[in-house]
Amino acid sequence: MIFKLIKSVFAVAAVFTIALYYQGIWSFWPLLLIAIVYILLILVLSTNVQLNFFVNAYNRNPDYPENAVAISFDDGPVKNTLEILEILDRFKVKATFFCIGSNIEKYPEIFKEIIARGHIVGNHTFSHTRKMGFLPTRTIIDEIKRCDKVAAKLGGVKMNLFRPPFGIINPKTKKALEKTGHKVIGWNVRPYDAITKSPEKIIHRITKDLKRGDLILLHDNLPKTAVILEQLLVILEQQNFSTVRADKLFDIHAYN
Repeated sequence: MIFKLIKSVFAVAAVFTIALYYQGIWSFWPLLLIAIVYILLILVLSTNVQLNFFVNAYNRNPDYPENAVAISFDDGPVKNTLEILEILDRFKVKATFFCIGSNIEKYPEIFKEIIARGHIVGNHTFSHTRKMGFLPTRTIIDEIKRCDKVAAKLGGVKMNLFRPPFGIINPKTKKALEKTGHKVIGWNVRPYDAITKSPEKIIHRITKDLKRGDLILLHDNLPKTAVILEQLLVILEQQNFSTVRADKLFDIHAYN
């Protein structure tokens, strides 16, 4: 509803500006400015899942009864995931893994191991394409369903949770999710581990203002993640944080 209103406002502004342009009252620049502002606004709204603009995502739960946070991993399963699992076991921590369908096919035993060790898995589309923001609704639905199908076949789970690649949520993604029925899981602590080389900087970004109910985003497909995770878990213990899975943090079902 709000998005339709925004489109209508910009459309009226554009028509008004065009009319004034053809009457020789205004130059072409105001129309260009309107177009740029509209594009930037849509870009911000579509790439920030925390804004809950197109869909209501689960990003954090400050009302969680315990002094706990949740740790999530994207883009696995990969070989690195096994080391992540060993560290989590050592610290007796359970986490949430948002898995790519094609990686599940490539590493089915690792996918099964994630589940066997008491962690939960969620849908991260089949291919994790960089074109996610430009896909039609039908293709997004196919991406989600293909990932679900692989997870059910190889892991015996019917995933209920979905995290959009790159956090991109737009009207087409919204329509797709209305069809598939998945609950959207975002995050509120993003250390940009995929583009930051220094583990120390990443850990600092996570822990500098960490609060009860926060949801941390990491990537298990990065070689440095094991080092980061081990140090992070030590700090969490020192700061008296416990760690829970995302389904526990938000009191929702991980599987259908």
